Amino acid sequence: MHEQAGAVWSALGSGWMLLAALLVYAMNAGFALLEAGFCRSKNAVHALGKSFAVFAVAALAFWMVGFALMFGRGSDFVGASGFLFGERSPAFAEIGPRGTPLFVRFLFELAYCGIATIIISGAVAERIRFRAFLIFSLMMAGVIYPLVGHWAWANGGLLARWGFRDHAGATVVHSVGGWAALAGVLSLGPRIGKYRKDGSANPMPGHNMGFAALGGFILWLGWFGFNAGRTVAFDSELIGRVLMNTALAGATSTLSAMLIAWVLLGKPDLGMIINGTLGGLVAISAACADVLPWAAAAIGLIAGALVVLGVLSLDRLHIDDPVGGLSVHLLNGVFGTLAVGLLADPAHLHWPATGGLVGANPGLLHGGWVQLAAQIVGILLVGVFTFVASLVVWQLIRVTIGLRVGPAEELQGLDVSEMGMEAYPHDPMSPVLR
Repeated sequence: MHEQAGAVWSALGSGWMLLAALLVYAMNAGFALLEAGFCRSKNAVHALGKSFAVFAVAALAFWMVGFALMFGRGSDFVGASGFLFGERSPAFAEIGPRGTPLFVRFLFELAYCGIATIIISGAVAERIRFRAFLIFSLMMAGVIYPLVGHWAWANGGLLARWGFRDHAGATVVHSVGGWAALAGVLSLGPRIGKYRKDGSANPMPGHNMGFAALGGFILWLGWFGFNAGRTVAFDSELIGRVLMNTALAGATSTLSAMLIAWVLLGKPDLGMIINGTLGGLVAISAACADVLPWAAAAIGLIAGALVVLGVLSLDRLHIDDPVGGLSVHLLNGVFGTLAVGLLADPAHLHWPATGGLVGANPGLLHGGWVQLAAQIVGILLVGVFTFVASLVVWQLIRVTIGLRVGPAEELQGLDVSEMGMEAYPHDPMSPVLR
């Protein structure tokens, strides 16, 4: 009887993991529409093409190398077995829970890997070579993301053993994508005409805010799977808390970004509203299982403000990010990870057994400081590693096959120069019909 109950529970957990994985996969469509909408019309096909191809590249890299580096048997620093799934369960002792089919877990983890990789696409849009982006994506999904994932999410990983907590990837997914994107943006430089001679930013509005808004809604929906799916086991109480905290943070960050943009810019800017929502969802990803609803709402309020202030500040620094991804994913990934150390509630701490040297600890506002220290160490270690590793890869691409398109290609638009088509072609038969 006990064995039958265990089998049913494992089946429920596997089914929940598959459902969550599908929601996370759907986020790729959200990112594609968001980037295409925020880009100018002459670069829409290029944005969609990158978004479509990146998951295919990530899937192969993660299957061949990344999953083994992330969850294979090895050291605190890296997995070292199970490449190409040449071995089965003995190779993946660093992954749980028991009873979950290995291939189901692979698909689930691949969904997160794909998101970490596609985050980079929007920040480097409108001037990067298509092939250069795909090569970087191969390294991101195959090496950079899996190494950080091993440290934080594998049983016995370096950061997990130190007590670092990141429930759904504010650092592991979003900050990693953000640090890699920052290295790419600095390597590429700003788009032609983005900044005037006096240093002020020249607006380059997106061509289709309908695309951007729809992409934002798809991402918001997918985020419920992104955060709640990371519970892995089918724990209805925990899943409910994660869902509620995710909804509250997304709502308060939307309103926060809208109101602050209204005050600073004079209008309730739609782009800021969309990115404000996403910033709150990023920020709550780390703490969604460990905080009370009021704390989730507070995290969202701060996250929305960070998006608006981040976008405006980066423009002043001449760091050109066409979609605002650095403010959404990097700034709020860091903030959300810190929020665990500030607000984690001792009554709701949840973390799977990792053999950690440091157990679950309350946040600073609940009388503890150990968790905050672990979060800071994790942020610094991941940030330095990801930025430096990414910068090296970007520069190697630049000096070998080339990173940025030429000025004439950029001015013409990457749809024609790189992809050989237009998003909105003129009907060649129209003169005949007239």
